[in-house]
Amino acid sequence: MPSRALARTLCARAPSFAALAAWFLTAAAQAPPAEISPGSPLGPGEVEPGTRRERIERIEIYGTDSDAEQRRRAIAGRIVIGREEIERFGDSTLGEVLRRLPGITLGGRPGRGGEIRLRGMGGGFTQILVDGERMPQGLALDTLTPDQVERIELMRAPVAEHGARAIAGTINIVLREPLQRRLNDLRLTAGLERGRSQPQLTWTRNDRLGERGTYNFSLSASRHNRLDDLLARTRTVDAASGATRLDQEETGTTLDRRERVHLVSRLQWRHGPGEFSMLTPFIVVSEGANAAQRELVQTVGAAPPPYASAFSAADSSFSMLRLNAQQQRRIGQGTRLELRGALSDATWRSRSLREEFDAAGALTRSLSESTDNNDRTWRLAGKVSHALADRHNLVGGVEAESTKRRQERATQQNGAPLLADLGDEFGAQRHRIAAYLQDEWNAGTAWSAYAGLRWEAIRTRSEAGGDAISNASSVWTPLLHSVWRLDERRRDQIRASFTRSYRAPALQDLITRPAISARFAPPGPNLATSPDRVGNANLRPELATGVEIAYERVLSEGGVLSANVFHRRIRGLIRAITTLEPVPWAAVPRWVQRRQNLEGAVVNGIELEAKLQLDELAQDAPAVSLRGNLSLFRSRVAGVPGPDNRIDQQPKATGNFGADYRLRGAPLKLGASIQWTPAYRLQSTATQSSVTGAKRVADVYALWTLNRDAQVRFSASNVLPRDFATSSAIVEGGEIQSLENSGPTWTAWQLRLEWKL
Repeated sequence: MPSRALARTLCARAPSFAALAAWFLTAAAQAPPAEISPGSPLGPGEVEPGTRRERIERIEIYGTDSDAEQRRRAIAGRIVIGREEIERFGDSTLGEVLRRLPGITLGGRPGRGGEIRLRGMGGGFTQILVDGERMPQGLALDTLTPDQVERIELMRAPVAEHGARAIAGTINIVLREPLQRRLNDLRLTAGLERGRSQPQLTWTRNDRLGERGTYNFSLSASRHNRLDDLLARTRTVDAASGATRLDQEETGTTLDRRERVHLVSRLQWRHGPGEFSMLTPFIVVSEGANAAQRELVQTVGAAPPPYASAFSAADSSFSMLRLNAQQQRRIGQGTRLELRGALSDATWRSRSLREEFDAAGALTRSLSESTDNNDRTWRLAGKVSHALADRHNLVGGVEAESTKRRQERATQQNGAPLLADLGDEFGAQRHRIAAYLQDEWNAGTAWSAYAGLRWEAIRTRSEAGGDAISNASSVWTPLLHSVWRLDERRRDQIRASFTRSYRAPALQDLITRPAISARFAPPGPNLATSPDRVGNANLRPELATGVEIAYERVLSEGGVLSANVFHRRIRGLIRAITTLEPVPWAAVPRWVQRRQNLEGAVVNGIELEAKLQLDELAQDAPAVSLRGNLSLFRSRVAGVPGPDNRIDQQPKATGNFGADYRLRGAPLKLGASIQWTPAYRLQSTATQSSVTGAKRVADVYALWTLNRDAQVRFSASNVLPRDFATSSAIVEGGEIQSLENSGPTWTAWQLRLEWKL
C-alpha cells in the first residue's frame, strides 16, 4: 500500500527533514519584529516605494500583476499562465492544461497524457521545474492537479538563475502560494470515460498564522479507471522483392487503474519589507494496477508464432516526500541574501507477470519482473542580489545537489533467474555543482538588457554486477537577453536573445544493466521492433547555441499579439540507436537499443500567438475572448539522410484555437478549444524510421454560476474522438521489419461542483 511506503519513508528520513525544518524555524524565531503592518501588500521580491531597486526589472516576478503585465515586464521572454486560464476547462490533470499552451505537445494518444515537450522536441530537451527546481524521476508532472498550481511560466530561452539545461526551453510550474486574502475552496468532480468513473476531490485553504504568517494548504485525491483497445501488426518484408516473410496481428485490451493523493502546503512568515521565511512540504502518493489480454494471429511465417494468447498483470506504487526551506533577508542597503535547502525521498516499485499460452491453452512461458527504486536527494543554494545606483541589479549564486539511487531488479523466466550474472542490485550517484552571475540593466525607458554566465558540473557514478562506471561533464553557458520598447506606454516591444544551453544524459541512460524485451525474452532472438534496452556510460552532454527574436504587442484589454523566430544549433545530439549484436544474456545475437552521441542538428521555428477580445477588432462585436497559437518547426539531423531527418518526436507544426463567451443576462459562460498536430514521419538513422499519426483534440465547457459562493462546471474533452496510430520500421540484412500500433480514443465527460466555504 502507498501509505505504508510513505510511512517507511517518513521514518527513514525523519532526522534529515527535522534538521531542515529546525534550521528554518530557528531562523524565523530569530527574525526581528515585523517592520510592516499585517495588511501590508509587500511580499517576496517586493521593495519599499522610492528605492532605486524599484526601477530595476527582475527576472522573478511576484505579486498580483496580470499575466500580460508579468510577461511585458520580463527582460527574458516568458509566457505566464495564471489561475483563470488554468481552471478554465476544469481539467483533472495538469497535462490537459499544458497541451493547450503555445508550442507544447504531449506524447501518447489523445487523452492519455505522456512526455511533456516544448517546441515538439522530445527526449529531455525541455527543462521542467516545480517552483524552480527539478523533481525526481517517477513523478509524472502531467498528472499534477491544476487546482494546486498558482501559475505556469514558459521560458523560451534559459536564464542563469533557473539553469541552462533547456535547449527547447523551460516550463516552470509554480505551486499555490499563501495569499493575504482568506480562501477555503472545495471542488468535487465526477468524471466518466467509456462508462468508467473518474472521481476527484480537491480542497484548498489560505489563512493567516498570527500577525506575520500565512499558509496555504491544498489536498487532492483522484482515481482513474480506463479501458483501452490495441491493434498491433508486426511484419517482415524482403526489401528487394517486396515479399512478406512474417505477418503477425496482435489484438487485445488493457484495463488500467490509478489512485493518487497530492498534498502541497506553504508556510510563510514575513519579517519586514522583502524579508520572509518559507517552508514548503510536498507529498505525493499513488498506486496503480493494470491487466492486459492479448491474442496473436500469424498469417505468414516459417516458424510458429511465439504464443497464441498472453495475459499480463502488473501493480506499481510511487511515493515522494519533499521539503523545501527558503530564507530571504536584507544584509545592507539594496542587498539581499536568499538561502534555499531541499530534501527529497522518492520511492517507486513495480511487480509484473506475463504468461503466454499456445493454441490449446497450455502455458508455454512465464516472465516475471520486480523493480524497487529509491532516490534520495539534497540540494543547497545561495543567492545574493545587489541593486546599484546606475540601474544595474547584480545577482550571483551557487548551488550544490546530490542524488543517490538504489535499484533492485529481478527478472525470472519460467521460475529461473534470467539475468543472474548481471546482479539484481545496483546503484548510482549523481553530484551537481553550479555557480552563476547575472546583471539586469535598465538602461532607460526604451531599453533593458540582461547578461548572465553559468558554470555547471555533473558527475555520475554507477555500480552494477561488481563493475563501477563513471561519467563526468562540465559546461559554461553565456546568456544574453535584451528588450526594446517602441513606445512610451511599452505596448510594443522587440526581444532578442543569444544563449548557450545543454542537455545532460539522463541517469537511467547511463546505467548499463539491460532491460529485456518482455515479448521476446532470451535465450532466443528478438525483433528490431522489440529491442532490449541498455545504457551507455560514455554519453556526452549535448551543447546548443540559440538565437531568439520576437515582437510583442500588448493590447488595451490585456490581450497580446506576438511573433517569435528561434534557431538552435546542437552539437553531440543524443539519439537511441538499435543494432543487432552479441550479448552476454543470450546465446544468439539480439537487437539492442542504446543512446549514442551523433554529430549534431539544426532546429528552426516560427511561433505566432494571439489573445484578444473580439470587440477590440470590431466595436459592435460580441464580448468573445479569442486565443490562438500556431508553431511551425523545421529541423535537420546531420549524418542522417533526409528528407525527414528531424529531431525526435518533433512534428512540422502544432496549433491551438479557442474562444469563450459570457452570456448577457444569464450567469453562464461557454467555451471551446481545439488542438491540432499533423501526422509526421521521422528518419532516426539511415535504417530506422517512424510515423506518428495526426492528433485533433476538441474540448468544450460550460460554467454556471449559482451564487457568489458556488458554481457548476461541465466539460467534455476529446469530443470528436478518432483512432490514433503510430508505426516504426528498421531496414537490416535486406529485410524491413515494421511494427504498426493503432487504437481508438474516447470522450471524457466531467461535472464539477465548486464551493467557497
